[in-house]
Amino acid sequence: MVIVANLTIEITGWMGALLVLLAYFLLTTRRLDRGSGTYHVMNLAGGIGLAVNSVVNGAYPSGVVNVVWIAIAIYGILRGIARP
Repeated sequence: MVIVANLTIEITGWMGALLVLLAYFLLTTRRLDRGSGTYHVMNLAGGIGLAVNSVVNGAYPSGVVNVVWIAIAIYGILRGIARP
């Protein structure tokens, strides 16, 4: 059971990393706009995956950075909702 839990945490972290990097790549190549909901949701989901992995593995500085990343993504999503 511990092996399954550890594997799940690892996959969660790698998926988070993939989402954050893909969002940045799509932004840089102008396939996503910096104000798009997709961009912010990808960053939110990626940040959550990375934060979970970081905290479970005791990498608290990385966990804190990702919590801030999550907060910024939530701000972007809420700002996009408020915009007509």
